[in-house]
Amino acid sequence: MLARFAPQVSEVIISANRNLDRYAGFGHAVVTDAVAGFAGPLAGLHAALERARYDLVCTVPCDSPLLPLDLVVRLRTALEQSEAELAVACAAGRLHPVFLLCRRSLREDLGSHLAAGERKVEAWHRHLHRVEVSFDDTPEAFRNINAPEDLAALRQR
Repeated sequence: MLARFAPQVSEVIISANRNLDRYAGFGHAVVTDAVAGFAGPLAGLHAALERARYDLVCTVPCDSPLLPLDLVVRLRTALEQSEAELAVACAAGRLHPVFLLCRRSLREDLGSHLAAGERKVEAWHRHLHRVEVSFDDTPEAFRNINAPEDLAALRQR
């Protein structure tokens, strides 16, 4: 996944709350959640927004090795053309809420969302100016590989 994502961005930040030395071994910055209790992907995004050096931050899950090679450019194009706060991938009629590109200026809004106890990614999206970006040409790109049998099936393809 890193081999497909890293060339698309100027900075990679890995969000992790355990096995930090292992993730640091990839040679990129590693951040931990500031929100207690393993608050999910939004807490990781919040930590990345705090650490990021650039105005735009893209998130992708670590379990999607088929990530589109043009994910960031397509999200950024849509974000800029629509003047949205956030661009999110969708494919085959399904939203993929953690595949997103957002403005770093959203960190305070996201912090407030988390402080209110909210954890759902899509719930945070709803009150923002969001643009959905179609990846209907590559719907398999968002497939999650969570088990050894998933990986074996992917390798057979």
